[in-house]
Amino acid sequence: MARIVFDLDGTLIDSAREIQFVANSLLADRGLEPLTLPETISFIGNGAGVLLQKMSAARGIAASEHACLLDTFEERYSKSAEMTEVYPNVRAALTTLLDRGHRLGICTNKPIVPTQVVLDHLELTPLFEKVLGGNSLPQRKPDPAPLRAVFDALGDGPVIYVGDSDVDAETARRADVPFLLFTEGYCKLPHAELPHAALFSDFAALPGLVDSLLVQ
Repeated sequence: MARIVFDLDGTLIDSAREIQFVANSLLADRGLEPLTLPETISFIGNGAGVLLQKMSAARGIAASEHACLLDTFEERYSKSAEMTEVYPNVRAALTTLLDRGHRLGICTNKPIVPTQVVLDHLELTPLFEKVLGGNSLPQRKPDPAPLRAVFDALGDGPVIYVGDSDVDAETARRADVPFLLFTEGYCKLPHAELPHAALFSDFAALPGLVDSLLVQ
């Protein structure tokens, strides 16, 4: 059976409005214009630190405030999960994969504490044997080290990575693993430009795609 690792934001969960809400609370503290949803989505993918750097550049916040912004963002985000939703058919697909004997993990650039909070809130935690966040290791995606670490923790067997973004595609390329690209997330580039084994827009298709990869 396979070891299947997933990205989180934009792949399993739609968290953009939650991230927007927390980021805008930091801007409100400073009397600055809030982020739009498209702005927020364009900043997602490389972790909270990069998101806040991009937000600061867009709103004229000094680089010297970055550490304080990051601490406050992570503290507030760790208590905020009400606006995040699981994409349609994710639970059924994950349950099917587990029933078929596959082992599942998560490799995300989201900080580990809010990652654990949202997985608990959405009752997804029991489905995954290993979860690494963006600050779990010194490296973060697109460095392949976190992805390889999750695969290693899942034991032996074929490997598959599932994600939604250019960052995920590059991570899979660097790790030299098959990549399944979910098209309804936060990708910043045309999907055709990203290396992938297959595209899918509905998680109902995922178990069949996994089966197809494993017989190739």
